[in-house]
Amino acid sequence: MTTTPHLATSTVDPDEPGIPSEALISYVYAVSRVGSAAEEAIASLAGLGGRSPHTVCAAGLAAVVSSVPEATFGTEGLTAQLEDLERLEVIARTHDAVVEAASRSTAVLPMRLATVYLDDSRVASMLEARSEELHGLLSWLEGHVELGVKVYADPSSAASEQPGAEKPGSALQGPGQAYLRRRQAQRRGRQDAYRAAAAAASRIAEHLTRLASSRVSHRPQQGELASGAGENIANDAYLVPVRSEAEFRAAVAQANGEVPGVRIELTGPWAPYSFVGAVTTEYQGRT
Repeated sequence: MTTTPHLATSTVDPDEPGIPSEALISYVYAVSRVGSAAEEAIASLAGLGGRSPHTVCAAGLAAVVSSVPEATFGTEGLTAQLEDLERLEVIARTHDAVVEAASRSTAVLPMRLATVYLDDSRVASMLEARSEELHGLLSWLEGHVELGVKVYADPSSAASEQPGAEKPGSALQGPGQAYLRRRQAQRRGRQDAYRAAAAAASRIAEHLTRLASSRVSHRPQQGELASGAGENIANDAYLVPVRSEAEFRAAVAQANGEVPGVRIELTGPWAPYSFVGAVTTEYQGRT
């Protein structure tokens, strides 16, 4: 399986005319190549702080950047925002909207949430210093999409699909014996459903990996993050060549519903967050 190098990053910001009294720093969403369609794709978007994103270019690379207030996106202000769930959701949704818009038209390297630099000149310096690494990552990602595949085990669904699943007890059985028998059958049904789901997840992963350039396994989702009935037992991301996307989708559709109590969910395409290593924030306050 192919592995990816890790990506680390920082921030920059130009002095925007019309806002002379407010200290601004640079929030970076993503990196693409100069001359791509990313700048046109983000032109109509509102970025963080309500300002339209712009690009900072150097070494043949273009960083998608917003100028944001230092007071709220510097070290202390940003920490406070990330601890506020409502503000965190706004930042995450805005960040993702800008990255997804840019990724629809070109290969991009998504930056981790809250990647900031002191100003745009620092962003340009980062692009120059890491141009070989970033160009290499973009070359690897070009012509690919990220697709997500989640496998769910749903024992109740499996039981309802089994013929004769609810067999009446013997007329000689008392109520207690009949209850215990039903409980044993339910436990066996759950165990069988989870075993079947695990086997199905393994088979589909083996098949889909042959259609993808890379695969990343994430932690199964729980609670509100998991959609629909059942328990999420596998949560994988695949980097799929565009030429293989239709075949990949068909393979998932064929596997879905083959095993009672097993549901497979396909999501995407997404910007390739799963295949760009963690980005670190390198913001340093003004001295």
